[in-house]
Amino acid sequence: MLRLPDHWVWDSWYARDDDGLWHAFFLRASRALLDPHRRHLRAAIGHAVSTDLRSWELVADALAPADAPGWDDLATWTGSTVRGPDGRWYMFYTGVGRAENGLVQRIGLAVSEDLVSWHRHGTGPLVEADPTWYELLDPEVWYEQAWRDPWVFPDPAGAGWHMLVTARANHGAANERGVVGHATSDDLVNWTVRPPLSSPAGFGHLEVPQVAVVDGQPLLLFCTNVGATAERAEHRIWTVTGATVNGPWDVASARPFPHPHLYAPRLVDAADGWSMIGFLDHVDGEFVGELTDPLSVRYRPDTGLVTAELSPTRPAPVR
Repeated sequence: MLRLPDHWVWDSWYARDDDGLWHAFFLRASRALLDPHRRHLRAAIGHAVSTDLRSWELVADALAPADAPGWDDLATWTGSTVRGPDGRWYMFYTGVGRAENGLVQRIGLAVSEDLVSWHRHGTGPLVEADPTWYELLDPEVWYEQAWRDPWVFPDPAGAGWHMLVTARANHGAANERGVVGHATSDDLVNWTVRPPLSSPAGFGHLEVPQVAVVDGQPLLLFCTNVGATAERAEHRIWTVTGATVNGPWDVASARPFPHPHLYAPRLVDAADGWSMIGFLDHVDGEFVGELTDPLSVRYRPDTGLVTAELSPTRPAPVR
């Protein structure tokens, strides 16, 4: 689907404009780093467009790290993009700074009139972890301060906006504190941090959370590679059912979505139904770093979220 010959590509998110054109935003870092583990602290937010979610045209990057000194002057990470009631586009993203050696994650905002040219809102972060409920940086407990991967969506009843965040509770066993962080807003700019929408349930973190209603069933989608047990620690995708997309979510009941290579997927509501798009992580022991073609998915009460098996065949490079 999207392979760059000179850059690794990983976490992604999607928006569709008034003309039906799909916009993919994704993390990218140069393959000249040689070691893919180094990519996280070199990440910028790339941008590509498509009419069909399969053939993509690369355009200018959406956002890069800020000039120093700045709260996000080291790397810009995963986020989400929504259209506000004023007609503008709002991109919520994760930022890390040099001052804390990239160990403290915060959430910022960039705004655009056209999904192409983006400008930061203000000079500081928009939403930060509140120690009332969430763990702050303590290297003796965890290797970073988790407050990333914002997923923003409108309240179904029209009561403002919700933000889900990869976060950790401030209590419990160190490798089991992963929760769904939560914040709310009336205007997409001023946010109030709320208690988490889940309780610790054996996961070290719940990455790239997303909610959607698939075949009538509200679902929470997340992935993890750190957990308290061997099963929880595998590179796996998980889904949780709920009464509404507002939660709360019983993460202890999460069902795995088995796939040997996919990570950080997003559910995308296309014209022909729901699809899942993520990046190929490791294939045959080698980090791949490219996005997949859309995988058609359905929800079945007996088995959960299902799709056809994906071949790990690599697509041709984007020109």
